[in-house]
Amino acid sequence: MGSRSLTAINFLDLIVLVLALPVFVVAGFDLAGYAVAAVVWLAQRGIQLWAEHQVKVQLAAGERTRAMGAIAGTSLVRPWLMAAVVLVACIIDREIGLYAAALLVVLFTVNLAARGLAFLLGKTDKPEEAA
Repeated sequence: MGSRSLTAINFLDLIVLVLALPVFVVAGFDLAGYAVAAVVWLAQRGIQLWAEHQVKVQLAAGERTRAMGAIAGTSLVRPWLMAAVVLVACIIDREIGLYAAALLVVLFTVNLAARGLAFLLGKTDKPEEAA
C-alpha cells in the first residue's frame, strides 16, 4: 500500500474530528462539548507524537528501556488525561461533558482501528528503521 494511503489512515481520527464539527452544528449539539473534545484530543495526539519522537531518539541511542518507558508512560497518561477533562466538564456542565465524552469515544475507536490497520497493511516506519 502506498505511503499516502498509510498517512491518510494514520490521520483518520483527525479527519473524523473535522467532520464532526458540521454534525454538531446541524444536530444542534452544544459546541462547547466539541471544543472540549477537540482540545483534549489534539493535546493527547501531541503527547503521542512527542512520545514517538522520543522512542526514535532513544532507540537510536541504544536505550531500549527508556524507549519502552516513554511509550508505556504516555500510553497510560493519554486516556487518563481525556477522562479527567471529561469528568471536569461533566461537573461543570453535564451536557457539555457528555457530548465531549461521546466524541472522544468515537475518536479513540477510530484512532485505535486506524493504527491497527496501518500496522496490518505493512507500515514500515518502525522506530528502529527510522533512526
